[in-house]
Amino acid sequence: MATTVLDQPPNMAALFAKAALTARGRGGDLPDTRLARTGVTVDGGNLAGYARVCGFPLTGALPATYPHVLTFGLQMALMSDRAFPLALPGLVHVRNGIDVVRPIGAAESLDLEVWAERFATHPSGATVDLCASVTSGGEEVWRGRSTYLARGAKAPAGAPESDVTVDVGTLERSVATWRIADDAGRRYAKVSGDVNPIHLSGLTAKAFGFKRAIAHGMWVKARVLGALANRLPESSTIDVGFRKPLFLPSTVTLATAQAGGGWDAAVRNATSGTEHLVGTIRPR
Repeated sequence: MATTVLDQPPNMAALFAKAALTARGRGGDLPDTRLARTGVTVDGGNLAGYARVCGFPLTGALPATYPHVLTFGLQMALMSDRAFPLALPGLVHVRNGIDVVRPIGAAESLDLEVWAERFATHPSGATVDLCASVTSGGEEVWRGRSTYLARGAKAPAGAPESDVTVDVGTLERSVATWRIADDAGRRYAKVSGDVNPIHLSGLTAKAFGFKRAIAHGMWVKARVLGALANRLPESSTIDVGFRKPLFLPSTVTLATAQAGGGWDAAVRNATSGTEHLVGTIRPR
């Protein structure tokens, strides 16, 4: 598998525009390509803004979800390329797994690498996994896997079945209620670079078939981890399934329970009980 090393972080707005213009006529198998950046350092101001938006305390280590922000631009560059078989507009983030191999210091120099794998069948279409690895001093310190669903798409013949299910125990006790403002998507986009129009406003979301703007799934995941800060294992596996869209504004509840040396968690609509996220956090 060939690896292309980029000198600069990709321009996210330009990538989304490129993906929209080249959405038609895609197909084939996943590209046999990896994208990478080396010697990446964290911008302290951006990290502070991210912590503030997601509810993390500021410590000497990166929040478990922050390396996803660092690698997300590379993933978007891979998916927006004409060689990628699925159109980026309309892809739905349905599952995200993170392995925190060890805490990452905010001042460490990091090497990033992303690739696509597991083109799979799904009852509603096809899914693909975008994988990421972060290393420091030649040692892998973090890895992530984001599963995206393309409704109506077809995976290649003989493709495996998609696995997007995350099982949690009974979560009856709500520990927090969050009133999420209509600008939550714009605030997260500013610190994460994820400027997908479905998250930014009702007007831009309607252009993609949503009745209102929806919250970023990775922001919801980060909010859960922020709420559990200082009670998480230093090395952990964090697996979440994104269920129904969380429309903005909304009021939601967080339910948690200790399980397996870590936590089970669910975010639900405060009125209807609709599940937006379910997840597990376990020590490695």
